[in-house]
Amino acid sequence: MANFKYKARNVRGELLEGELEGINSAAIARYLLNIGATPVEIKVNEAGQFSDLLEKLNQYLSPPVTDLDVQLFSQQMQTLLKAGVPIMQSLKSLEQSAVNKNFGVVMRRLYEALDTGRELSSAMRDHPTVFSQYYVSMVQIGEMTGRLTEIFPRLHDYLEFDASMRNQVASALRYPKFVIFTMVFAIAVITTFVIPEFAKVFAKSAVELPLITRGLLSLSAFVMSYWFMLLGACGVVLVGTRRFKTSKEGRYSWDKMKLRIPIAGDIINKGTMARFARSYALAFRSGVPVSQALAVVARTVDNAYIASAIEQLRSGVERGESMSRTAAISGVFMPRVLQMIKIGEETGEMDRLMDEIAGMYEREVEYALKTLASRIEPIMIMAIGVLVLLLAMGVFVPMWDMGHVQLK
Repeated sequence: MANFKYKARNVRGELLEGELEGINSAAIARYLLNIGATPVEIKVNEAGQFSDLLEKLNQYLSPPVTDLDVQLFSQQMQTLLKAGVPIMQSLKSLEQSAVNKNFGVVMRRLYEALDTGRELSSAMRDHPTVFSQYYVSMVQIGEMTGRLTEIFPRLHDYLEFDASMRNQVASALRYPKFVIFTMVFAIAVITTFVIPEFAKVFAKSAVELPLITRGLLSLSAFVMSYWFMLLGACGVVLVGTRRFKTSKEGRYSWDKMKLRIPIAGDIINKGTMARFARSYALAFRSGVPVSQALAVVARTVDNAYIASAIEQLRSGVERGESMSRTAAISGVFMPRVLQMIKIGEETGEMDRLMDEIAGMYEREVEYALKTLASRIEPIMIMAIGVLVLLLAMGVFVPMWDMGHVQLK
């Protein structure tokens, strides 16, 4: 996008002058003709180009937009909208007061998009690195129901809870990461430097080596001979895995597999169910038709496998089937969710029951994350024990046998 200075005449022949931003001069001319003005002169604004360059440099030097910026934005939007400030004026105010220049640019882009008639959720989709799919979908629900003032505090609480979960996960995984790194480093050192020295000693002896020792020697020889191929294979696997996860089918399979990971899978599943229940409760309370609500809620769960089940649920409802029966057939929803859906259909209090189940799962996820380190620690200790046992049996037992042979 570049800035252009233009001169044009309106239907009365009056001269109009100004600046517009566009892809090229042809785009500016089409815009002027569409508003009933005849272009006379269109040229690039050199000063504007310099300003754009300064803006890009400022953006580059500024820190990237963080979740904390978005969390603060949610709180400010809720305050401004609740006070009756129009949404466009709110965005303009937030742009001017933004400490992070990159976030200020995002605010201006949102303002410009709304000025052309687009919806806020649609404009947010242009910034996927700033606003997550869940965030955008929740804003869309607010637009559909006219309850944006209720959406933004919920999004603020969600981002706060999400940040707390990430911090707890990072804290819980700090010890396992250190242990795994240490184990990999120890195996690399032993395979590269220690075992080759023992191999020289074993080669001079007449002792028959155990199977574990022969395996360690073969592994060491293979790593020493083909280490570059192993590094290349690791790179290929990493790139291939990333591409697989970004494809439609790959993401579906990956999201399905995540739910079956020991310990972590249960936490992910409960967190996803909490998102589903909370989003659906809000849509139901706002009077959104069930079919339309499920279509939007499917985008909030951030899991392709469960989103597919929600889409099947929507199709079943459109065919006239009960929501509880269709949900049970999908085999994805947890028993307590199915129970609440069934009771909600019978009592008409779906929103209250979904809020209750969401709160329950959020508390369970928070507790599970707090105890994650203590649940992982025994696995790490067992892994270290197995490693030490293999090394002891593979290296020190033959040395012991060699000592006995020499004594005889």
